[in-house]
Formats: sequence, C-alpha cells, structure tokens
Amino acid sequence: MTQHARPTPPFTTPPPFTTPPDAEAIATLAEHAVAAIPARLRQHIANLGITVQDLAEDEVLTEMGIENAWELTGLYQGTPLGERSVDDIARLPDRIVLYRLAILFEWVELGEDLARLVQNVVVHEIAHHFGFNDAEIEALEQEMGGER
Repeated sequence: MTQHARPTPPFTTPPPFTTPPDAEAIATLAEHAVAAIPARLRQHIANLGITVQDLAEDEVLTEMGIENAWELTGLYQGTPLGERSVDDIARLPDRIVLYRLAILFEWVELGEDLARLVQNVVVHEIAHHFGFNDAEIEALEQEMGGER
C-alpha cells in the first residue's frame, strides 16, 4: 500500500503511458487530478489521503456487494462532510483508495487517456466526500473538462 502527501500546484503535464504504471505513477496522476479540482472544493480536502492498492480486498468487496474486484476502481473511506457533527468522536482521517489493476484494466479496455481516467475516478470519490449526488458529480466532471 502506498500513501502520498499531496504536493502543491503547479504540476507539469504527466507523460503518456505505454506500459502499465506502478502505484507511484498512479498516485502522481491522482495528485494532478486533485490539483485540477476547483479551489472552492479543494480547500476542504487538504487532509484527505490518497492510497493506491492493486485490487480491493475481499472484505471491502463483500461489504459493498461487489463480486468482481476488477469492477471497483476507487473507494472513498470516511464520513462525508454533510454527515459530520460536532458531537463526533475522534475518527480516522478520510481517504480515497485507488485500485491500480482495476484502473489499468479499464484503461486497456476503453483505450482512454490514463490521466483522464484517474482524474475521473478521483473526482468521483472526492464527490462522495462532499456527499454529492450523481447529477452534482456529473456537473463537477463537466466543469473540470472530464466525463465518465
């Protein structure tokens, strides 16, 4: 499992990939995606961690009712902002888990640009952090120039 602190922008454009990138490269693409999120939202995710694993663990798949690990590209773990309370006890920091092999499978299957694919997964999972519904997620992706 790889976990990374987010550097601050500006970033250079990542190179196109021709071979399967490792967890470090996926994490770098995720950092680029976070940097592209509108500032009004990015200011609320400063402590949100991003972790890269190869595939979702069986326990996660069972909890989510997913039978095939290749179908889960990312997961938000935490309490959405709208569900938090001042009465909450201390909790683990929120994080996003990206599943590298599932992302790479989708990359090969769809032929999509890998940076854009990772951005879409990151945006979708960050939207869960904010408690966004599907229409709000789609609007955010459109605002950022992506689609899913």
